[in-house]
Amino acid sequence: MAKVRNILFVMCDQFRADHLGCAGHPTLKTPRLDALAARGVRFERAYANATVCGPSRMSFYTGRTVASHGATWNRVPLSIAERTIGDYLRPAGIAASLLGKTHVMPDVEGLVRFGIEGGSALDALLRAGGFVSLDRYDGHSKPGGESGYPAYLRAQGYGGDDPWNEWVISVDTPEGPRSGWQMRHVRNPARVREEHSETAYMTDRAIRFVEERGDRPWFLHLSYVKPHWPYVAPAPYHALYGPNEVLPTNRHPRELENAHPVLAAYRKQEECANFARDEVVATVRPAYMGLIAQLDHHLGRLIDVMQKLGRLDDTLIVFTSDHGDFLGDHWLGEKEQFFEEAVRLPLIVVDPDRSADPTRGRVENRFVEAIDLVPTFLDALGLEKPPHLLEGRSLMPLLRGDGKTEPWRDAVFSELDYSYREARRILGREPGDCRAVMIRTERWKYVHWTGFRPQLFDLAEDPRELDDRGDDPALESVRREMRERLLAWYGGLKFRTTVSNDEVKAKTAAHKAHGVRFGEW
Repeated sequence: MAKVRNILFVMCDQFRADHLGCAGHPTLKTPRLDALAARGVRFERAYANATVCGPSRMSFYTGRTVASHGATWNRVPLSIAERTIGDYLRPAGIAASLLGKTHVMPDVEGLVRFGIEGGSALDALLRAGGFVSLDRYDGHSKPGGESGYPAYLRAQGYGGDDPWNEWVISVDTPEGPRSGWQMRHVRNPARVREEHSETAYMTDRAIRFVEERGDRPWFLHLSYVKPHWPYVAPAPYHALYGPNEVLPTNRHPRELENAHPVLAAYRKQEECANFARDEVVATVRPAYMGLIAQLDHHLGRLIDVMQKLGRLDDTLIVFTSDHGDFLGDHWLGEKEQFFEEAVRLPLIVVDPDRSADPTRGRVENRFVEAIDLVPTFLDALGLEKPPHLLEGRSLMPLLRGDGKTEPWRDAVFSELDYSYREARRILGREPGDCRAVMIRTERWKYVHWTGFRPQLFDLAEDPRELDDRGDDPALESVRREMRERLLAWYGGLKFRTTVSNDEVKAKTAAHKAHGVRFGEW
């Protein structure tokens, strides 16, 4: 083991924290991820700073909360004024290379306002959120020229005008090809062969990247689009698990009684109405598990190559997801609401440094957040962590030595802007009135909703989060405490981004040195 020279930052999309063998899933086999956890630290209580792909990832990439970076939804661009991991690494001569998904939306208005020339290297970098895009592939619609995957598919003999829709997310049924957009079909295998699937292709690209880099330092963000919908798995993974091997659905009819207004509106949306049906859960969950098993296999391929090349000895490896997936829990589909199934993340960190040997195989129960990764990366590489910008904390003190550090946080926070969702129209809300903020402590989970009553869950008495006590008169003192903690959290966010703390200190009470002598007698 040696000092960190490289970073492999692996992110999956919509991968639930409880869908790992090492996290206790009774049937799902993830031997390669389990082996990573045995070599590093698995963080049992890691949380997304947003429960939607785009804003969650922007927090991962900036080390800042949604309230600070402002990209509140998938279609909301990250301001070009925000610094990302690529901006922090570039002065050290390290490019933040990307293979896969980021959900970064270009700040076109900002590019035009600042006169940044279209087609320039700077334009490309800013449009990509500071990443050097080797193969950008977001996986929600057919890829374009930003990815080599369409050309690759055609080279493998997959014809048609749109091989992604016609082969990758379509399935073979006894009645002929059908689209995987309709979830009833995902019990069938994808039309694309497994070795040509999205997960296999992106892993091949990652292996090539690591091989070509040789001994030169690198940072790679390998960002898989699975197990996110469409829940289409290639053979044999589509049939690896059956309905009797999925986790029990976490829901109860009493959740539908006196439901929170926003939650009730969400349950009227199509994906939630469908996932409320047992047949949908029984069809989709096995395919979802198969997609995870496939990811585990291909990550193992990459790890094997890294071991052969000696890269496991000098590479910090991080495995995580942007958020989870309800899959029918709480009568919901998708994510967004702040139940554990959506807001809690899988997070495994493997530090090659010898000082991390005492923590190997540890399950860490202290609270961590997505915003902690940027400071962790910078810390591992010995780079500066600007305290006036970064809102997360480096995890290195939890990885090295005895893994003990005091004090640590006793709460985590997450945010939601649901203005783009049908629930907003159901509720008759304006786009600016659709915000929510969660605080989760050891015992309580509290959600502040703009214009509605709060939600409150007693996690000690109700760990499955089935009983919302947000309007229980007996718990008003708890709600008051949680509101005060949210206000204190907001007051601690880093809004002064253009001047460092050191600059402020150097210029404090310096007016007389500049000839400004107000207040004298």
